[in-house]
Parts: sequence; C-alpha cells; structure tokens
Amino acid sequence: MATDVVMPQMGESIAEGTIVRWIKKVGDPIDKDEPLFEISTDKVDAEIPAPGAGVLLEIRVKEGETVPVNSVVALIGQKGETVSSGSQVLGSSGSQVPSGSQVLGSSGALVQGSPPSSPAPASASSVSTLDDLRRVRSAPLVRKIAKEHGIDISQLNGTGISGRVTKDDINAFIAGGKKTSGAPATSSGARAPMAAPPPAFQPGESVRIEKMGVMRKKIAEHMVMSIHTSPHVYSAYEVDFGRIDQLRLKKKADYEAAGAKLTYTAFIAKATVDTIRQFPFSNASIDGENIVYKRDINLGIAVALESGLIVPVIKQADERNLLGLSRAIQDLAARARSKKLQPEEVQGGTFTITNPGIFGALFGLPIISQPQVAILGVGSVDKRVVVVDDMIAVRPMCYLTLGYDHRLIDGADAGRFLQALKERLQNFDESWV
Repeated sequence: MATDVVMPQMGESIAEGTIVRWIKKVGDPIDKDEPLFEISTDKVDAEIPAPGAGVLLEIRVKEGETVPVNSVVALIGQKGETVSSGSQVLGSSGSQVPSGSQVLGSSGALVQGSPPSSPAPASASSVSTLDDLRRVRSAPLVRKIAKEHGIDISQLNGTGISGRVTKDDINAFIAGGKKTSGAPATSSGARAPMAAPPPAFQPGESVRIEKMGVMRKKIAEHMVMSIHTSPHVYSAYEVDFGRIDQLRLKKKADYEAAGAKLTYTAFIAKATVDTIRQFPFSNASIDGENIVYKRDINLGIAVALESGLIVPVIKQADERNLLGLSRAIQDLAARARSKKLQPEEVQGGTFTITNPGIFGALFGLPIISQPQVAILGVGSVDKRVVVVDDMIAVRPMCYLTLGYDHRLIDGADAGRFLQALKERLQNFDESWV
C-alpha cells in the first residue's frame, strides 16, 4: 500500500509551505529518512526526509506551489504499484486540492492523472463564515501588522490558500493608503497614500525577467514591513581589534582542540551580550504605547546563503561563555547552509548581529529585524594607520554600526551602548577566553 508524503507542520504558527525543489523524481528509488524535497515556510527552509522506503510513485505538488500543512504532496510505494489517478487531497483547511498528478504506472511509464471532480457547493452563509475565519487565521506576522495599522483583517480579500490574507496582501493594502470601515486609529497616525512606483522597464527595453524565489520574496516583505514600522537611525564607531587579534592567536589551537573555531564573531557576540545586559533598552520591543523588556538575550547571527539570508538564534546567549558561543555560532551556521535548522531556531531573537565585513564591506546599514529595536553591523577588520598615544601605528581596525529604532532609542543611548561595546572589545578580559 502506498505511503502518503505530507506537507509537515514546521512550527505551531505555520499553516502552509511551499515546495522549493524535488530532490527525487517520479520513479526514483528512495530510502526511509533520505531527503525527498525541500520546502520554504514563513520561518525556515528545510529538506524533508521520506517517511518510508520504496519508489516515488507520484508527485502531487509542483515546485513553486504552496499548500496547507498536512496536504498530501506525494506518494511512495513499491515498483509497479498503481495509484488512483482521480485522487484528491484534503488540506488542513478542509478544502480539496487537485492532485495535478504525475503517476508511475505498472509499466514504469509516466501517465497524467485526470483532475478530480468539483466538490459540492456550500451554502452562502457557510462560505462567508469559512472565508472570514481563514482570513482571521492568517500568520501571526500578518495579524500583528494589521493590529499596528488598525486594519480589520476580516475585511480584506486574501490571495493565499483558501483566501488567507498574506503579507503581500496586507502590505499592498497599507501601501495603497486604504482603511477598513470602523478601523481604530493608530498611535503612529494615518499614512498618506503612496504614489505608484514607475514601471520597472520600458517597452522594447532589453531585459531578463526572473520570478523571485520564495526566500527572496519573504526577505523583501519583511524588510518593507520593518522600514514601515521603525524609524531607522544609525551610529558608527571604529574599534581597535589589536587585543582581540592577540587573544585569538593565543587561544586558537585550544579552541580547535575543543571542536570550535575562535572567530571575530564569537568575540563580538560575547562582548555584545554583556553590553546588552548593561543597557536593557537594546533588548526590547514596542507594543503600542508599551515597552516590552526581554529578560532573555536571544542573539540572532545572520548567515548568508546562496538564495538569501537567514538568522538563526542563540537562545539565552548571555548564559554561555566564549567557548559555548563559538560552538553555537559554528553549529547554527553549518546547519543553516545545509538546511537542517528547525523553525524554533530562527524565532524569538531579541537582538541581531550581521557581518557584511566578511565580504569586504567597511561597514553596513542593516535593517532591523522586527519586533527587535536594534541590530549591530560588523565591518571588515583591516590594518589601518591610526594615532596611538600620539604616535603613528598600524592596527587592525573595524567599524561597528548600530541600527536602532528611534521610537525607543535616542542617539545618546546608542552612543553609550557602542562606547561600552568598544571598551569591552579593546580591553577584552583574557579570563573570558
């Protein structure tokens, strides 16, 4: 009997997933727990293992398609086994999803499955109730944006699965300057309608058009939302990494023997969590007119991937020593690149470090990851001519940039934060290593 392969629930708040890539093709043999397909959700990209061994009989969801969790996306069975061509999939929302199936017949040839018959229509009142529920049950991020902008989400026409309101829908609604009837006023005030952007290209212009990947689309949505939410301000300090260089060279072999790489990022992470503890405003969020101070310091470390950027989180980073932080950074970065992260490992961050310096950038002006209020950008560490004790010297120098939400953090506060961080890095205590 064939085994159903379903879209997994990758976290409590996740209602759907997108098939990014099928690793196996119809007719390929597969072992249990062998990677079968790759998905992208609101939280994380991941490779999904096969639930059983056999042959991939049927693919029901094509690459690029989004379906609710628990939908059957494929079937695994034995070679020569046939499956019903008119099968339907019952999604988590209760809607029927056509198979669009590629079926492996007993001869081993591909045959196209016929589409399923339409389900019986529901009454108008039941359809209205279901539609409203599906809109209201949109992702938490969508509901949060709706609340911040005083939008009645049940009044929007969603383009997602079963009419769910997506981040694209609500961002487009806000960008259009629209309001729903009876929407409450927001503390930030009403936004003026935005002018339509000019066309991306002119008729006859030589261009190549490529559809955005799932990760790039989600990054774009989050960045637009962050800019709309927080007034961004930046402060930059130059830091002498001479002390860090000395300690790194001295302790590098010891850390490698313990299975960890002693990198600049680990030193910066250690100094940053200690500085966050000193300045609680950097580890907070804004909820309407309230400031929410987070007791745990959950440190996000941005990791560049071929398809974009992901930010795994070191939970309770302030409880780890330098060795523990080094191991965590190395482990999370490796699993992010191999798509082995779990959804909870990219959620709950309270402060983020991003390092464009590894690509040679002197400094960066990163966008805050909502609902955080600050992000630290790390530039490249380069030898530069500086004045030390009234003498010319060549030192390894680095620019640190703090991006912060001006609703909560003023320039003076940011300056105190960066000055304290600079002092910790330039006078790093050897007992911490």
